[in-house]
Amino acid sequence: MMVYIFLFLTGFGIAVSGGVTIIAYMNFLPAGLSWMEYFTFIANRIECYFLPIGILIMVFVIYRMPKNFF
Repeated sequence: MMVYIFLFLTGFGIAVSGGVTIIAYMNFLPAGLSWMEYFTFIANRIECYFLPIGILIMVFVIYRMPKNFF
């Protein structure tokens, strides 16, 4: 049971880290980048992939959790 909680919180932390990084990189938009250049930039940054990876970990844990967990 504790493994599920640990994995869920790990996925949550990874997703938050990736989301904050994506939001922080939005500061390049007022500096003159277009939206297409912004999306191209974050697609090449490995830390921006933490958001979908973290969400996938959380979804996996939620669906694999035993039915009698609560």
